[in-house]
Amino acid sequence: MHIILRKLTGLGLAIAASATAPFAAAAQTDMLSLREPSITGSYLAGIAAQDDLHPEVAADYFMRAAEADWDNPILTGRAFLAYLGAGKISEAATIAQHVLDLDPADELARLTLGTVALKQRRYTSADQMFARIPTLSLVGITAGITRAWAQLGDGNLRGAYATLDTVGQGGFEEFLVFHRAIMADLGGSRDQAIDLSRQAYETDPFVTRIAEAYIRILGNAGRFEEAQAVLDRFTEQGIAHPVIDALRAPIAEKRKPGLFAANVQAGAAEVFHGLGAALARDGSSELAVIFLRLSLYLDPDAAIVSMSLGDILSGAGRYDAANDIYAGIPEDSPLRTSALISIAENFDAQDRHEEAISRLRNIINGDPDNIEALGALGDILRYDEQWEGAAEAYSQLLEAIDGERPRDWRFYYVRGIAYERSGNWDAAETDFLHALQLNPDQPQVLNYLGYTWVDKGMNLDAALEMIQRAVEMQPRDGYIIDSLGWAYYKLGRIEDAVAELERAVSLLPNDPELNDHLGDAYWMAGRRREALFQWRIAIDVDEEGTVTTRARPKLVNGLDGEATVANGNHVQTDIEAH
Repeated sequence: MHIILRKLTGLGLAIAASATAPFAAAAQTDMLSLREPSITGSYLAGIAAQDDLHPEVAADYFMRAAEADWDNPILTGRAFLAYLGAGKISEAATIAQHVLDLDPADELARLTLGTVALKQRRYTSADQMFARIPTLSLVGITAGITRAWAQLGDGNLRGAYATLDTVGQGGFEEFLVFHRAIMADLGGSRDQAIDLSRQAYETDPFVTRIAEAYIRILGNAGRFEEAQAVLDRFTEQGIAHPVIDALRAPIAEKRKPGLFAANVQAGAAEVFHGLGAALARDGSSELAVIFLRLSLYLDPDAAIVSMSLGDILSGAGRYDAANDIYAGIPEDSPLRTSALISIAENFDAQDRHEEAISRLRNIINGDPDNIEALGALGDILRYDEQWEGAAEAYSQLLEAIDGERPRDWRFYYVRGIAYERSGNWDAAETDFLHALQLNPDQPQVLNYLGYTWVDKGMNLDAALEMIQRAVEMQPRDGYIIDSLGWAYYKLGRIEDAVAELERAVSLLPNDPELNDHLGDAYWMAGRRREALFQWRIAIDVDEEGTVTTRARPKLVNGLDGEATVANGNHVQTDIEAH
């Protein structure tokens, strides 16, 4: 499915822009056109609430403004979109028809009304509403696929397939194969469901939803050995997902695992989920949230959709709203523990570190081998610079897994960081080397180990080669380029150091460590005025004060001949970013 959904990028962004056009238009509207002060006040209050990440409050204020000027398409459209984004689908539906009266071309309003009809099992009405949306946009394509589900609700599988044929252009064919498969499964066409789900699986074998559907369809047909083979393939790749893991017991016990989509509403919800998740990956978060809200409206028990929506809200800094979503995932869901871990991670993001750590430890106390919780605990402790605790959590994690799969390199790497920062270099070096055994070309490990060797004056030729390889693989990573420049500096190759450090600073112009390093290199190259300038920048942008402590004396004394080995360590990678 990844292959298909990646093709949404351009289309999805274009539609997201058009669907949210009232937002931009409203911002440009002359406020004098909002004749009544109460309208203006409600509108501005809605904007403020939205800026403060309170979409439910914003929706109510926008609705007040719209009610006071009911024929203003900007106000009505803004209220409609706000209700959708807040998950108030019923409220959005109450004004969707008026939105269409003001703008008959509004596809999202028509899509919403069709979705409400499908939810209410008014399949003919849903079919007719969806049919009036041209399949030239992402909203139109979504409507076309959802229309097919409405036709299946009327018992017309052949008609549903015919409708899918009309939207099967522009790279959506593989996505449609998946929906044909789960339609056939729900419609009772077992052999067809197996054939179609196999096609979808062979195209994207490690997409969770596709694998889950294929396993369920095989298991329901009594083909347990084939279903087990799919599960085994996941295990061999080192891929773990609670939804897939939940199928292991019924398949091993030769029990039918149940339908992927239990009804038409759940199948249509998967349309919005799949496309909404793709939009989120492409950065179209506003339309992604709307699609996921519509998905949950159709299938409120879809925990995997709740997780996707919670993740988007967390990424937008709406931690409380995300935690409300996570908390609503039922106790008996395979994703319940994942939801609790996400809640803890959001507490950590809100600087509620002790509460986050306590919640993760509670999970681990009940399930000592929970890899997800152990990894999250190790990461939070590492971000909080509790190095020994982080190393202990990672060690417990590694004891719970085989630890020899290529993807396990990360656990040795982060434990190596924790060991190195706590002063246990021998253990750290062992972990870094083991990480490279599992993944020899991992640039972050090459950079960290290579830089540290240079900083310690060890294995200089091998260290420089490691960093150079890392730069080749990540040629625009300012931190890795800084490591190369600093390695040259420590080796006395000042001209090379200046060239690389200038390149690093051009990529990351406001990182105090990089500016400090470039200042040192300039000084040693005899470019004293430029050195002072870089040290001043380093001091100005240093928020933590550690670089300032080093750089401020240099403004007075410069560097002596031994300063080339006295500067601080700097190895920062994406995996360390909090």
